[in-house]
Amino acid sequence: MAEGSIATASPGAPPAVDQEVFFGFTRPQAAAFLALVVIVLASPFVVYPFFLMKLLCFALFACAFNLLIGYVGLLSFGHAAYFGMGAYVSGYAAKAWGVTPEVAILLGGATGALLGIPFGWLAIRRTGIYFAMITLALAQMVYFFCVQAPFTGGEDGIQAIPRGHLFGIFDLNSDFAMYWVVAGVFLGGFLLIHRVVHSPFGQVLKAIRDNEPRAISLGYRTDDYKLMAFVLSAGIAGLAGAVKALAMKIATLTDVLWTMSGEVVLMSLVGGLGTIFGPVAGAAVIVTMQTYLAEFGAWVLVIQGVIFIAAVLAFRRGLVGEIGNLLKVKL
Repeated sequence: MAEGSIATASPGAPPAVDQEVFFGFTRPQAAAFLALVVIVLASPFVVYPFFLMKLLCFALFACAFNLLIGYVGLLSFGHAAYFGMGAYVSGYAAKAWGVTPEVAILLGGATGALLGIPFGWLAIRRTGIYFAMITLALAQMVYFFCVQAPFTGGEDGIQAIPRGHLFGIFDLNSDFAMYWVVAGVFLGGFLLIHRVVHSPFGQVLKAIRDNEPRAISLGYRTDDYKLMAFVLSAGIAGLAGAVKALAMKIATLTDVLWTMSGEVVLMSLVGGLGTIFGPVAGAAVIVTMQTYLAEFGAWVLVIQGVIFIAAVLAFRRGLVGEIGNLLKVKL
């Protein structure tokens, strides 16, 4: 599908013509992105930067997951493997090898992408629930590896990870200084995903999602496209895990546990699958709830379950999807 053509609408959504203004953004998307940038820039002056860093890390993680399920139609139950291994490798590299933070972050992203190559090659050979179960099984293998591997610290994890100096110059030990690095990585990852989705490559991914046999009949090698999308999604998830490890100064087994994969699914569903801004909104809701309702203990999981049920039954398009539907725009 050429850019600027009529977008393929989801069932029940109104047809709309995408009139791009810059970098693949339509006017409503451009306005939403500018609002997002303003919020990211202004938030650390009114909200605790440590909380904001956690939120942005998980927002990038959710965007990476949404790239796979929202635009390729592949549901992965194992994205915690890439997020967690990115966190472990970056944390170990920063603490044991003494690398600078930018190198540690790049190593985390590369770890996620490299892990995604064999895992994606195996998983894309199946579809539907079989694909999801394969990704879950592979992620559990990574979890048990992390339990036994010496460099992960076992149940203690890697603690007191040094943030170091960015490019050897800028001291990141201050939460305020570290926040700008996290914000930069998040916005860069967000723009990368947006550009990919609105490129010719992204249009092929959407065609595979909507009707893979037809895409094959047009001559596309769909397995190659799915593998590339899988590796890209895994790499960005690893990048998010790397930034999280440096910002939080810790990498633990929780980062590779299957519940982490479940949380990112919840974030995407609550925000809106197949929308650019949905995962960000979903991550904001879930992380805020986990942080400010922590005093309720296990009841937080019950509240999460209620929100999940409400999102599935009442907000089929997610928060951002429903807002876009009301305004007759695609966000």
